Order: sequence, then C-alpha cells, then structure tokens
Amino acid sequence: MGARRALIVFSRHSPVLWHQMKKLESESAAAMTEPLSSEQLLRQAQELQEQLSEQRKQISSTVVEGSAGGGVVRVGMRADGTVLKVHIDPDVVHISEIDMLEDLVAAAFRDALRRCGNAQAAAMTRVDAPSTTEREV
Repeated sequence: MGARRALIVFSRHSPVLWHQMKKLESESAAAMTEPLSSEQLLRQAQELQEQLSEQRKQISSTVVEGSAGGGVVRVGMRADGTVLKVHIDPDVVHISEIDMLEDLVAAAFRDALRRCGNAQAAAMTRVDAPSTTEREV
C-alpha cells in the first residue's frame, strides 16, 4: 500500500492520526533534502496507530463523574462516552419541581461529557509522532 493511500485509509479512522501524518510529511520535507520513503511513512503510521490504540484502551478504562446541584445529581461515564450510572438524591425528587430536576440531570451530563473530553485530550497529548530525522540505512 502506498504511503498516500495509507494516509487516506488511516484518516478515515482517526483525525488525530491524519494530522500527525500530515505534520510528519511537512517536517520531513522541511528538515531533509530527500523525503521519507513510502515504507518509512507506512512504518511511522503503524507506530502512531499502535500508540492511538493504546490510548483508546486507556480512555475506555478511565471513569469520570459529572455532577450538578452540589452533587445531588451525578452522572458516571467512561471517558469514551459510555454512561455507567446516574444518581439522583431522593431528597430532590418532588413532582412539583420536575423541571429543576431535568435541568440538573442535563447539567450533570454536560459536566461528565466535558470531563470525558478532558480525559481524551490528555490521553491524545501522550501520542508522540515518530522522529522524521530517523533514516533507514
């Protein structure tokens, strides 16, 4: 598979990988007189894909909790967005205040999703692009 085709295939699966590979291409063009070979680009793409796979595993095992109303409504989620639990303090469940309860549940979900995004971003910053100065001899 050619390097350009590999980039196209990988870009469908991971925008992060696509941007890392585009960065590698631009760095290699600027830093070296000879561009990386297709095999080198493919090897680097495979290394990045392995790193991303490890980070996805870590993300799916990270649990976050969002809350609202001082903790009376809590939402537990995996960092990949899978909802694990919703807790509502029974003391705040009043039929006359259902609108407030709905707002608290929505706020807790937003808080949990924000925390998911933070966990994902933290995991992805640990994905390093392979050095473009490496050359096969």
